[in-house]
Amino acid sequence: MPAKATSKSNAKTKAATSKPATRKKSTAPKKTTKERKIFVLDTSVILYDHNSIMNFDEHDVAIPITVLEELDEFKKGSDTKNYEARQFIRLLDRKAGEQNINDWISLNGGTKGSFKVVMETRGQGEDAQRIFGAGKNDHKILNAALNIELAEPKRKVILVTKDINLRLKAKALNITAEDYETGKIKDVESLYTGKTNIEDFDQDLIDELYKKKSLAIEKVEKKYPSFEKLNNHFYILKASKSSTLSFYNANLESLDQLEKKSYYGIKPRNAEQTFALHAISNPDVKLVTLSGVAGTGKTLLALAGALEQRREFKQIYLARPIVPLSNKDIGYLPGDMKAKINPYMQPLWDNLKFIKNQFKEQDKEYKQIDEMVNSEKLLVTPLAYIRGRSLSNVIFIVDEAQNLTPHEVKTIITRAGENAKFIFTGDVNQIDTPYLDEQSNGLSYLIDKIKGNKLFAHVLLEKGERSELANLANELL
Repeated sequence: MPAKATSKSNAKTKAATSKPATRKKSTAPKKTTKERKIFVLDTSVILYDHNSIMNFDEHDVAIPITVLEELDEFKKGSDTKNYEARQFIRLLDRKAGEQNINDWISLNGGTKGSFKVVMETRGQGEDAQRIFGAGKNDHKILNAALNIELAEPKRKVILVTKDINLRLKAKALNITAEDYETGKIKDVESLYTGKTNIEDFDQDLIDELYKKKSLAIEKVEKKYPSFEKLNNHFYILKASKSSTLSFYNANLESLDQLEKKSYYGIKPRNAEQTFALHAISNPDVKLVTLSGVAGTGKTLLALAGALEQRREFKQIYLARPIVPLSNKDIGYLPGDMKAKINPYMQPLWDNLKFIKNQFKEQDKEYKQIDEMVNSEKLLVTPLAYIRGRSLSNVIFIVDEAQNLTPHEVKTIITRAGENAKFIFTGDVNQIDTPYLDEQSNGLSYLIDKIKGNKLFAHVLLEKGERSELANLANELL
């Protein structure tokens, strides 16, 4: 690699997992009870991952009865959290069998730890309800952790919760509290960017790339033995006299030149937008992720690229998760279902209107968009409406994907049928969903886990193109 190559793509990131979940199996004798920790699970952990109880290796897991009571409230409904609640209750029932859940029950015949349900929610020593106030479930869960500490004085007790406020309260009571880290990305700052900027690239190689539009990767590696090639990775190559954009074509094992093209009236304004549109239009790439701050054009590019390929697919879906204000259900809003969801879908309609306005009303492209909407060839819908379906011959755009859990992202992608293409867009630093952050959201998880696959391409969009005022707000406010 040239001496001045600058890239975040070289960062070797791995999905961070809970320490107990990632510890390698040892051939040493099984640890004694005194050395085994007890993890107390909060409701937020179970709603995030119903299988969390199985991710603590040889350590034991305690579940406050208050958690089961809260899960009972969540078990009805079609949302992901309702599914997680139901799955956990079924899992617990299978593991318990005919045994008393008040006693320690083995999770997996000795290879895992054990679990039990803690019935007592009143403080036997220190009382969280007396300190913080009675009647709140969080305080009952804190009491369960305190009671276990009293009952097991020689063992380390750790409260695991995705609720930051609950962790703070636990620490105020001198209870060790941690986030549930299975599926978390260790370092978001080094998250795969999908692109590399290379300074002082060989001028002769760039000249050949301009002439032939493609360059055998062997020639690049001969000149630069440390050149890092990654499937569908993008490069900004700069030499003394010229520069060009390219990507690694895994099928042909070549470095191919990219040119800026207009997609349904939308022209890329920078290198990253050119990369994004190429990834979206590349028939060999079935999964695309676009990340970046507001105003970088993520949703607009995804929609324009999809419209350009409208003849290749039977339908284009634009979907986004509904994250209600103050986390209230949309049933609180007035009107029928369409009226309730329209406010959440408006950003998608705004982008569609922007593309329409690139043409005159008499232009065929303008009329085509209206026809596609009326015939539902182009469908704007809440994400929950497509769960459980098999999606074939469609382009599926998921906006605001940072508000999804890793499990939700997996559920969506596993619905892919023949000739399906999925595009996820979002800003991993702008999370609106409780218990998710830049490390644990589904978009970060997807980028980190799938990078380098032949079916996948990712682009981090860094330059705002919405307006000069929007750029000013992003930089200074």
